[in-house]
Amino acid sequence: MFNSLTKLLSARNINFCTKCNFALVKTNIPSSKDYIKDMPINQYVISPHKRNRVYVWGNLRTGALGIPHSKKKENIHQVMGFKSPKRMHFAENNNVMSVAAGFGFTLYATENEVFGTGINAESQIGYHEVRHDKPLGLLFAPMSIHLDAFSTVKNGKINKISAGRAHSAVLTNTGLYLFGSNAYGQCGRKVIEDEVYSGSRILNFVENIDGKKITDVVCGQDHTLVILEDGSVYSCGWGADGQTGLGHYNSTDNFAQIKGDVAGERITHLACRSDFVLALTDKNEVFGWGNTEYSQMSLSDGSQQVCNPTHLSAFNKIGKVTSVATGGSFCLALTETGDVYVWGFGLLGLGPLVQETKIPTVIPRTLFGHNEFNNDSKVVSVHAGLSHMAAITNKGDLYTWGRNRSYCLGLGFDKDQYFPLKVALGGAVKDVSCGLDHMIAVCNSYISEQVE
Repeated sequence: MFNSLTKLLSARNINFCTKCNFALVKTNIPSSKDYIKDMPINQYVISPHKRNRVYVWGNLRTGALGIPHSKKKENIHQVMGFKSPKRMHFAENNNVMSVAAGFGFTLYATENEVFGTGINAESQIGYHEVRHDKPLGLLFAPMSIHLDAFSTVKNGKINKISAGRAHSAVLTNTGLYLFGSNAYGQCGRKVIEDEVYSGSRILNFVENIDGKKITDVVCGQDHTLVILEDGSVYSCGWGADGQTGLGHYNSTDNFAQIKGDVAGERITHLACRSDFVLALTDKNEVFGWGNTEYSQMSLSDGSQQVCNPTHLSAFNKIGKVTSVATGGSFCLALTETGDVYVWGFGLLGLGPLVQETKIPTVIPRTLFGHNEFNNDSKVVSVHAGLSHMAAITNKGDLYTWGRNRSYCLGLGFDKDQYFPLKVALGGAVKDVSCGLDHMIAVCNSYISEQVE
């Protein structure tokens, strides 16, 4: 019986094993090696124009991430925010050069156009009509911001964007545009009593100040600072904590020059996320002013508000400072050797037992990936949100720490972080902007590219 069955199966190209009682089917399928060899090769182009990639994470409900969200119950965590970086499709069609995170809104700049998304209750991302002249108060996708005459300028270029609590600044090669809330004169124009900012079409254009070109702009919470071509600094807006640096605590609705210890100095860099300012000169000297109630500055008379720029001599001991950043209650400074110093109050990156220090204290380099196998790695820039911090290395790695409000650290979990921790991103980070509860990172198209 088995012999006849074996012959029958063999005729049908099937072998039968009498020991194991199962059949083996003969096929003409080539070996895996030959099969793979003959397969067509498809090359997937990651970024045909080598555009920058943009990743966003944090609070999703304000629209600041520029990604519409689902309201399904099973996606409740996604409704609150993205715990990890999410790549923006908007940047695939627009070559985003820089970004600026405000309080619940975001600005994106290409070479000659600015876009905005998120909260627009005070026209901080421009006027956007729905119908019947009804303005949009919340945008869930980036929309172009019309900058009046600049839109028709030939060879127009966006040099810098900055975002405050509810106002924005766009520096172009023709001058500075300011828009949004002007309740304290932060847009550099006269304060109008009972002015309604919702649906406002007003743009304040400042071509120059005292005949000098504006080279940089930084928005604080409710004030604005600019650097002119000669290195002098001017400010306007809310000054109750001394953050305007004008020698008084009154608000001002036009740009006025900051003097004090910075008089005669050439300022190259300003940092202000809230109401305390750090300034860096071409000689790598550091100056500060504003709200110091959290030990941002230690003064002999115990003052908590400083309205005159003051030289911070303590930095002479830590080496040449190349970058500074300020948050709501803390500060950061970066030296040319790549050491990151922190001071003030908050989750400073020094562990759960150290939440306040009056003295600039270094965060160990090993926490930023420096070790004997990676001894050429060092931090090249520092950044600050209101209650969290970030650092970028020369390898293009991003590290974050601090309060994890609405997952703004991008680390994949919702707990606060006491030490710097690396964020998983699909590219080498070039720049990052920290908002109140969200972040945006601009990356190279290819992860092998390093940040200079």
